Amino acid sequence: MEWIVTIGLDLAKNIFQVHGVAADGRVIVRRQLRRADMRPFFSKLPACLIGMEACSSAHYWGRELVAMGHTVKMMPPAYVKPYVKRGKTDAADAAAICEAVTRPTMRFVPIKTAEQQAVLTLHKVRELLVRQKVMLTNAMRAHLGEFGMVASQGPGGMTQLFEMFRTCGDALPAFAHAALNGIIAQIESAEQQIKAIEIKIMAW
Repeated sequence: MEWIVTIGLDLAKNIFQVHGVAADGRVIVRRQLRRADMRPFFSKLPACLIGMEACSSAHYWGRELVAMGHTVKMMPPAYVKPYVKRGKTDAADAAAICEAVTRPTMRFVPIKTAEQQAVLTLHKVRELLVRQKVMLTNAMRAHLGEFGMVASQGPGGMTQLFEMFRTCGDALPAFAHAALNGIIAQIESAEQQIKAIEIKIMAW
């Protein structure tokens, strides 16, 4: 096999597309790789430049390929799009990535460490839990309103609703009481998880 100097790697969940070229731009390899074949394939290659789009799992594979001795550069997908020369396929995307990574004016995304991604995960999970809590509290407010239990907006109002439910909830139909009791349990669980994550964020 001729010496591959640049590879465009189109990432996916299970099937990856590789587009590799020689120093003069001739295509040396154009093939698909299954996830299980990624490490064996790249570990056997001499060190080369590998371009990838900054997308899901890109930072993980970036770290893995760098550990094998390769140079990895990640690019925002929007910056790669202009280099796609034909219909959007995995092969066309890999070829576009291979070309884009060599452009002198291209802007790159730094590869995040596992620790940096861990902190980002904390923030993202917290945001998800906060959204879920808002959805649950809005549902609780709407359902209790159907039975005449209303309170002011905001956290203070939610506290009032909880108190109404605890003191007057037994007067609700059994099915409604059971359903709303489940929502309260989820809200309280979300609050506990949010507080635990915030403690970790502050410690970091």
